[in-house]
Amino acid sequence: MAAATHAGRVAIVTGAGRGIGAAIAAELAARGAKVAALEADPALARQAGAILCDVADRDAVDAACTRVEAALGPVDILVNNAGISPKHDGRAAPAFEMDPAEWDRVLAVNLTGAWNLVRRLTPGMVARRWGRIVNQSSIAGKAFTPIVGCHYAATKAALIGLTRHLAGELGPHGITVNAIAPGRIATPMVAVAGGATNAAVVAETPLRRLGTPEEVARAACFLTGPDAEFVTGQTIDVAGGWMMT
Repeated sequence: MAAATHAGRVAIVTGAGRGIGAAIAAELAARGAKVAALEADPALARQAGAILCDVADRDAVDAACTRVEAALGPVDILVNNAGISPKHDGRAAPAFEMDPAEWDRVLAVNLTGAWNLVRRLTPGMVARRWGRIVNQSSIAGKAFTPIVGCHYAATKAALIGLTRHLAGELGPHGITVNAIAPGRIATPMVAVAGGATNAAVVAETPLRRLGTPEEVARAACFLTGPDAEFVTGQTIDVAGGWMMT
């Protein structure tokens, strides 16, 4: 049984209908937090008991946060996990073939979506002089990988920059901001790439396997828990040594 390291805390996890987001929500709850899961896909939201919310829609974000605050109380922990990585027949479109609408949508969800939650929730954290924010980046935001598109890589690199800047801005108010950069994690999104792609990544990974959502979840719990009170502005790789930088 996990220690009650997050007892009394209220957390929002976005993109929590499945995969890494669902694992983070479950791990936070196991450690005593009151967790609100946000999910944009209606079927996944129903299945997970999550609040239906497209993080790219600012009004929807505001409404979801208000609903969470009314039900659970002020939000102490934000995990910006929502993200998309469009594929076409199992591959990402190269920049010179990419539909501009696809570029806009990926930036709106992966980057602006994170900012929408930060904008809405940090005033309360500042007022209470306590808060924990974790942004879900990726190894693709730190090094080239042909598996993802340039839009995804750009947003994940931008989230690292956003994390550092927010850490500097919000630190004086008792708020830490960190990021996680997962490598290849065994999720439904990764399964779309197919066995050959994942096998190639495993062969290049020193630990010779894919990661699990639960391993990423434990990193998120560390960054939002008492053992990381003096950690901010950092990006933690959870990648089995793949693409060490």
